[in-house]
Amino acid sequence: MNGPPDSTATPPDTPSTDGPRIYVDADACPVKDEIFKVAARHGLPVTVVAAGFIRVPADPSIERIAAGAGMDAADDVIASRVKPADIVVTQDIPLASRSIKAGAIAVAPNGRLFTEADIGMALAVLNLITDLRSAGEQTSGPRPFSPRDRSAFLQALEQAVRRARRAAPRPGTRI
Repeated sequence: MNGPPDSTATPPDTPSTDGPRIYVDADACPVKDEIFKVAARHGLPVTVVAAGFIRVPADPSIERIAAGAGMDAADDVIASRVKPADIVVTQDIPLASRSIKAGAIAVAPNGRLFTEADIGMALAVLNLITDLRSAGEQTSGPRPFSPRDRSAFLQALEQAVRRARRAAPRPGTRI
């Protein structure tokens, strides 16, 4: 499915420019339900971006975007929309890096908070593993997602929401 992103849940002009928004790299995200609950509790809008159609709760504060099947299509949509103080939930290290460069907070589903201080090392390790795999080396994949990861994610997301709220522009201020 190629072509422009398809926003099927809400009109594209619905996203608020005031306050933080949570963006979800949704194709392989195991914590979507937790994100929706935390967002509702804090009154934050959520944009769920996936390659194709993905089911989300019927809630006007949740926007759904089908980015298309192209390589990194969902990442490109998120990176083009994210702004300072937004939160990006992704396990994709290059997207986390792009998000941090845009001033956003990046959180992995296992609770890892990516920072400016460690994103360079994470990219270097990813590149090394990619090089090893392309040379035929057997590497282990990520460990299975566990209840401990889910708990760590909830704590990290709460921390990210507090940071985002402190960093977000106040209503009435110009960016």
